[in-house]
Amino acid sequence: MLFDRKPKTPADGPGGDDGPEVKRRRDRMAGLWAAELLGLIGKTAHDYAHEVAHAHEQTEDDEHVVGRLAKDLHGKVSVHEIREKLAHFVAEARRQLLHERKRSADGDVPDDKPRTSDGSGDAD
Repeated sequence: MLFDRKPKTPADGPGGDDGPEVKRRRDRMAGLWAAELLGLIGKTAHDYAHEVAHAHEQTEDDEHVVGRLAKDLHGKVSVHEIREKLAHFVAEARRQLLHERKRSADGDVPDDKPRTSDGSGDAD
């Protein structure tokens, strides 16, 4: 029945329709991985990861990201290895987002916000 279907979530696994938030996070992780292989550090590495993360905005096709990484990493890793890493990073991105949404729904305070001694998070 049509009404028995549950909505897809980031934890539904491969084959799900990943939104831009998942893809951007996956691509940022891939960019940081590639930056490390290229010997980039610091701001240069983060700038490179940002470029990779926003490359997919030009097209919905993941091949754009694969092509960019394959070109930049030519001779360092194979296209197969890039695809495997992307699969790993998309799973990690889904896991992270699911965890963040769960924490948000539970009313938890983000890790970067100071907590008081009673754990309330109202240290300001």
